[in-house]
Amino acid sequence: MSFKPLRKAVLPVAGLGTRFLPATKAMPKEMLTVVDKPLIQYAVEEALEAGIEQIIFVTGRNKSALEDHFDISYELEDTMKARGKSLAILEGIRQKPGSPVYIRQQEPLGLGHAVWCAREIVGDEPFAVLLPDELMNGSPGFLKQMVEAYEKVGGNIVGALEVPDSETDKYGIISPGARDGRLVEVTALIEKPARGTAPSNLMIPGRYILQPEIMRILEGQEAGAGGEIQLTDAMAQLIGQQPFHGFTFDGQRYDCGDKAGYIQANLALALEREDIGPAVLAFARELIGR
Repeated sequence: MSFKPLRKAVLPVAGLGTRFLPATKAMPKEMLTVVDKPLIQYAVEEALEAGIEQIIFVTGRNKSALEDHFDISYELEDTMKARGKSLAILEGIRQKPGSPVYIRQQEPLGLGHAVWCAREIVGDEPFAVLLPDELMNGSPGFLKQMVEAYEKVGGNIVGALEVPDSETDKYGIISPGARDGRLVEVTALIEKPARGTAPSNLMIPGRYILQPEIMRILEGQEAGAGGEIQLTDAMAQLIGQQPFHGFTFDGQRYDCGDKAGYIQANLALALEREDIGPAVLAFARELIGR
């Protein structure tokens, strides 16, 4: 069975990053670095690894640093060349001409609205959504794992991750049906259920493969939890009309929209590095021993 290939990915990056003020007053939160790469680059690299050909950034005001990051920097590159330094570390950042698309979300009306803003570029194709705040560390990357599942079952697939029962009120939660390895049928989706009422402890960690029909639903979507247009509410309307599955990630998730999660990501990824890992580990041991 063949399905339309996944070529496009939407990255909603219009948020104000208020939880990281004052660091994000003049800099997009997606440009905060984990070790030596900004969060946005991890998400873009994950998308490209999965075969995505076009990245659609849904931005807001004061986000020009995102565009600059993926553009050519003539002055920097000329200086590096003159000093005999390799440009390899920069060449992997560049996007093909015409590949990145930047769209403004003019009002902060929620994730569902941000995705809907990309409707003209998405067209009638399936598309992925990646939330850069959620850093997924695995090999292969989470989206590539999901694409491999999509090529078998088609339809809509959302990431799935087990969380403690005490935290289910913080996330969109899957009501599970039949299981097949790491795939689970989705029978319902509930956005931030009241504590003690969640149908499972499977949350959706910011990775989605969606069919274009969701754009028509978002067109008339009313505000939901938090007074925002919720993507979860729109996805729930596709259940029963199209195949809908959750896919469990084989790797580690770091919530970099949270200060503690951001620090954990920096520490974990630094420890994996051959160049700095030993020094970071020695310092951590010394710090804990004090």
